[in-house]
Amino acid sequence: MSRRKNRSLAPEEEELWRAVKKTVTPLRPEKAVPPPALAAAEPEPERSLVHLSPAVAPAASSKPALPKLHPLGKRERQAVNRGRTAIDGRLDLHGYRQDEAHARLSGFLSHAQNMGWKVVLVITGKGRPGGDFQSLHDHERGVLRRVVPLWLSLPEFRRVVLGYEDAGPVHGGDGALYVRIRKRK
Repeated sequence: MSRRKNRSLAPEEEELWRAVKKTVTPLRPEKAVPPPALAAAEPEPERSLVHLSPAVAPAASSKPALPKLHPLGKRERQAVNRGRTAIDGRLDLHGYRQDEAHARLSGFLSHAQNMGWKVVLVITGKGRPGGDFQSLHDHERGVLRRVVPLWLSLPEFRRVVLGYEDAGPVHGGDGALYVRIRKRK
């Protein structure tokens, strides 16, 4: 097999590469070498022996890190499935468009947190069944079933949601989610 020869970067690729290099901290600091395009354009004047400080890594962002999601434990899940632990509330999203479902989910979860609920059931449905093979495997089947878990992972819901996972067969199986609610601070 022959190896590819290194090619030079286009100007827009060089600019993109410089932007990426600014965002990382090198494992082994190297001497700063100006890019060839800039070196040819502007010769840098001679400097006296002045100590230049190395580039400082960007400070950690002031935003607090999002808490991790914690799904139900094995025993807690069994208790909910068997009815020993009550589900505090239910939200059925059948028949709603994505924007409507998102708004209802947001309002419901905020209400659940205000009420001090621990576990709620969010029913997304499994998608509209069709009569033929193609409709069963259509990429649009069960849109809410796919997007609701993504929504629950977003920062706007993480302040309310402690964790989530698929519901047991008694509560809808793959078409529903158990959602643990974070205590209000």
